[in-house]
This record gives sequence, C-alpha cells and structure tokens, in this order.
Amino acid sequence: MSIDVANESGVPADEERLSRLARYVLDAMRVHPLAELSVVLVDEEPMTDLHVRWMDEPGPTDVLSFPMDELRPGGPGRTSDPGVLGDVIICPQVAARQAEKAGHSEQAEIDLLCTHGILHLLGYDHAEPDEHKEMFGLQGELLAAWRESLEQTS
Repeated sequence: MSIDVANESGVPADEERLSRLARYVLDAMRVHPLAELSVVLVDEEPMTDLHVRWMDEPGPTDVLSFPMDELRPGGPGRTSDPGVLGDVIICPQVAARQAEKAGHSEQAEIDLLCTHGILHLLGYDHAEPDEHKEMFGLQGELLAAWRESLEQTS
C-alpha cells in the first residue's frame, strides 16, 4: 500500500503516525494492498482556497477529501479493487481550534480528521441521518481500535 503523507502546513506534525493510522484504517476497511493514498497537511490559506473552490463555502475547513478511482471497502474474504484512493487534506490550525473545543489533544483531532477523510474517500457520507449514524459509528470504532493497538505496542 502506498501512503504518502506531506506536511505543507508549517505546523509540526507526526507524519509517521498519520501514515500508520491511514494504513490501519485501510487495512481494517479491507482496501487492496496496492491502493494509493495521499494525506496532505496545509495551512489555512490553501485550505480556504480549496474550500471556496470545491465546496463553495467561505473560510478554511478542517478536512477535505478528493476521491480518484472511487474505490469502495472490501468485504468478508475480499479486498477492494486496486487503484488510487485519493487525497485527504487536513488543516492543523482548524484542527487545533476544534480539539480545544472538544477537550482533547490536537493529535486526537488530526487522527479523527484523517480517519474521517479516508471514510469519505471510501464512499461514506453524513448528509442524511442514517448515513451520519453509520459513518460516525464506524469512525468511532476505527479510532477506538487504533488507540487500543497503540496501547498494546507501547
């Protein structure tokens, strides 16, 4: 699996951790081992530009996902098709503000946003109440299992 993490934000970030998290989520979702993913951290100005251009909404946002090959999760006994999953763009400055409001660490917020972005790339959405319940439930399960795996290795 090819996971490229680039920090263009000017804010220190644990790129190796983000790569491991992304691999964990993709493995849990049975994404093909030859799939490709890019995670990019950007500051508020480029995130604002992307948010206005692609979502027609003002100001920066926390995370945007840009799917490429519209891959879907694998199922029992099978992986997804190989291909380019797409790009997850995260703004650490927005994440920091959200982390403070939520009462958890900036790293926990960035982990959440990375997982959230990957789920969007895999076709999950939260526009409708049933979609919201499914996506956020899965996101919570993945993050809880990820944190548990970290505790077991430390």
